[in-house]
Amino acid sequence: MDLITTTDELAAFCKPLANAEFIAVDTEFMRERTYWPRLCLAQVAGPEQAAAIDALAEGIDLSPLDELMGNPNVLKVFHAARQDLEIFYLRMNRVPAPLFDTQVAAMVCGHGEAASYESLATKLAKARIDKSSRFTDWSRRPLSERQITYALSDVTHLRVVYEKLRQQLDKSGRMGWIAEEMAVLNDPATYRADPDLAWRRLKPRGASPRLLGVLKEVAAWRERTAQRIDIPRQRLLRDEQLLEIASHAPKTVEELALTRGLGRGFSEGWQGREVMEAIERARATPEADLPKRDRHPEQLRAPGPVVDLLRTLLRLKAEEAGVAARLVANADELDRLAAGKRDVPVLGGWRNEVFGKEAVDLIEGRLALALDGEHARLMPVPRP
Repeated sequence: MDLITTTDELAAFCKPLANAEFIAVDTEFMRERTYWPRLCLAQVAGPEQAAAIDALAEGIDLSPLDELMGNPNVLKVFHAARQDLEIFYLRMNRVPAPLFDTQVAAMVCGHGEAASYESLATKLAKARIDKSSRFTDWSRRPLSERQITYALSDVTHLRVVYEKLRQQLDKSGRMGWIAEEMAVLNDPATYRADPDLAWRRLKPRGASPRLLGVLKEVAAWRERTAQRIDIPRQRLLRDEQLLEIASHAPKTVEELALTRGLGRGFSEGWQGREVMEAIERARATPEADLPKRDRHPEQLRAPGPVVDLLRTLLRLKAEEAGVAARLVANADELDRLAAGKRDVPVLGGWRNEVFGKEAVDLIEGRLALALDGEHARLMPVPRP
């Protein structure tokens, strides 16, 4: 079993990898009972060697791993990297770079909308992965041989997947596309949980600025408190309870206790006191400083037939380019285009070449869609 449990073993493993062209990386973590993800295992594979690093081993110092992840000369290859990168960002206070995400690359190479690691390993590495340990408790020790074998398979086959995708990208000249797609993953803001923005993920029935002000303050309190005591935000205060508090804005602890499922224990304790203080801050906020809900795409009055034409064009162009349509443009962007907006990502970079330019031409009447047997095709519209 290739399991590293000491700092010396980790340093010896990481040292030669500092000269590797790339490493494949994956993590196993738990966060069911905590706010912050708890790293349990980190798997790393270089060109020839691979190991699972026990992050919970007594006395182990993960500094050699952090140093390797921060090495700017070594490409870090992940699959669906977002959550793994969050763990390293929280450890290192910076995003490991440079990066390559095989799920994004698979979409660019036409392997589907959101290709799973298992499907890519089967298709490109000719490997079959035993999924029986997928939902195991990675915090329990000792780890079994089956767990370690499963964990290592997440990086050993990833090496082959990366190499095959890299060959396809080099052949198609699309490595520049991947660089554009890595921008979000490389942005530290992607991994920062800003308590003052937590209210935006909630959907209150009303939209009055005062209601949203209470929602913002209480949601920020929940986020900061959950972070501080390291428990899931829903365990502290459920979304539906938070929305009910924002809707009724209780003025007393007794009124707060009437919130469904809350009870007097919460309301009369330190949590209730701090929630009431948050509500009072919202009441004291000047009208001009209260938050406002963002406009929804449907308020743009996007003509339905134009949106339908754009969807057809998107499918056509994505198929021609051999790239996942979802990666090119989403429904919101199509709505904005149809409504006459031009400040959309699809009109920049490689997306503009694949779809954006012809989408604008279609909207503005310079191109038309026609049927050619069972297939749609584009044709120029003659000008009078």
